[in-house]
Amino acid sequence: MITNIYIITAISVIGGTLFGFDLSSMSAIIGTNQYKCYFNQGPHGYPFSDSPDCSGPHSLIQGGITASMPGGSFIGALVSGILTDAFGRKSSIQIGSVIWIIGSIISCAAQNFPMLIVGRFINGLCVGICSAQVPVYVAELAPAHKRGLVVGAQQWAITWGILIMFYISYGCSFLEGTASFRVPWALQMIPAIFLFFGIFWMPESPRWLAKQDRWDDCQEILALIHANNNPDDDLVRLELQQLREACEMDRIQSNVSFTELIKPPMLWRFHIGVFVQIWSQLTGINVIMYYITFVFGMAGLSGNNNLVASSINYVINVVVTIPALLYLDKVGRRPILLMGSISLTIWWFLCAGLMGGYGSLAPPGGLNHIAEESWSITGKPAKVVIACSYLVVASFAPSWGPVSWVYPPELFPLRLRGKAVALSTASNWMFNFALSYFTPPAFVNIKWKTYLVFGAFSFAMALHVFFCFPETAGKTLEEVEGLLKENRAPWRAAAREQDLEDRAMGSPQNEEKREDMVHVESA
Repeated sequence: MITNIYIITAISVIGGTLFGFDLSSMSAIIGTNQYKCYFNQGPHGYPFSDSPDCSGPHSLIQGGITASMPGGSFIGALVSGILTDAFGRKSSIQIGSVIWIIGSIISCAAQNFPMLIVGRFINGLCVGICSAQVPVYVAELAPAHKRGLVVGAQQWAITWGILIMFYISYGCSFLEGTASFRVPWALQMIPAIFLFFGIFWMPESPRWLAKQDRWDDCQEILALIHANNNPDDDLVRLELQQLREACEMDRIQSNVSFTELIKPPMLWRFHIGVFVQIWSQLTGINVIMYYITFVFGMAGLSGNNNLVASSINYVINVVVTIPALLYLDKVGRRPILLMGSISLTIWWFLCAGLMGGYGSLAPPGGLNHIAEESWSITGKPAKVVIACSYLVVASFAPSWGPVSWVYPPELFPLRLRGKAVALSTASNWMFNFALSYFTPPAFVNIKWKTYLVFGAFSFAMALHVFFCFPETAGKTLEEVEGLLKENRAPWRAAAREQDLEDRAMGSPQNEEKREDMVHVESA
């Protein structure tokens, strides 16, 4: 059995890599002539041809193709709450990997729009399951002072999946005919196969085992992960005792159902868990990720220049996520979310100002055949828009990207965690679906004002974080539960100082101090 938390994390977050694979395969492919000709709705219509003038699917159809994956993810995330409570975290992730393989086969063999949409929808079922339950699984295994790092690795895995698949798709764009998009969609099955078999060698969540009254297995895994297989370690005994108390409380409050989440006092924290996922979509990041070739096409880039410039976006996404993984547990969740929101507000409004002030209506057919009736901008303002697009990614990657996966599992008690995180993640995919579907028509209908919308959302989320989001860094999941019951105002200085002290207590440098406290409590 694998017991190193970093190896466990590396295998688990392959579920995030699948999301990244799907996202960038579509991003890189929708701008290629092979894709646009095979799925053509322009003047030349069906069948596939090598015409350089193929316009591809209409904006609404392309929105539907892109949105089918998050649509499936919404359903998958909802179902995952039932799967994880019934079969465990490991089995849920394995079920998701099998579903991914099925969806990839259908997408790879797609002959028309409906078949492609069905394949991507099935892929989405997997992404919904894995995106909801991988963070729960890793959070329930990780020590408190490493939880932000290892759960945040989910986002880093997504960024790697985006980058790797984009370059695979870019390389395949030089293939002739339908192989240019069928090969990438076939290759994306490989990590799912690895995930399915890798999970067999990993431990089950000790908190799920505790919920099933499998206390010997629970203690064994806690000892293996946290204490080099020493079941008598003080920290293991303390965490086991906290788990027993939490499970006992759950039995007293035995009416565990989805409806409990919308009743006081759980409703307040449930709204926070839902909105951290909703806001992560309303940052507009997937406008950049899904439709970066559209955005850069409006800025005058075409062909290989567009694809290469787009790939820089994904490199930034990978690199800039690293600081968040290193400092998320030290700095805390609130400051990182606030800094991300403010910087996103600046870049989106700057893009809107440049597009509105220096842009103009694109010629019929769209600039560089990117989107019909779109907007265009040229010269130095266009270069600044491209730079701002990079800065949007550089602001999202170390803030809302990883925190949106770390935060929800920390907010809820054990009895509700699987269901609550499933619903929170489902809200992510619901808004992902909406934005994926409506972004192409938005570029057509409201043009540059699309940027204003995301700037306004970014400002609103900064206010929401400041007034409503509590700090959870550096505490065990059971300690977070106690903190949330105190109902302290998130922005209070006293609360902030206490949070800093708690995080310091959870750091490796102060492990001896924690052990001393354990001895005092035992005495």
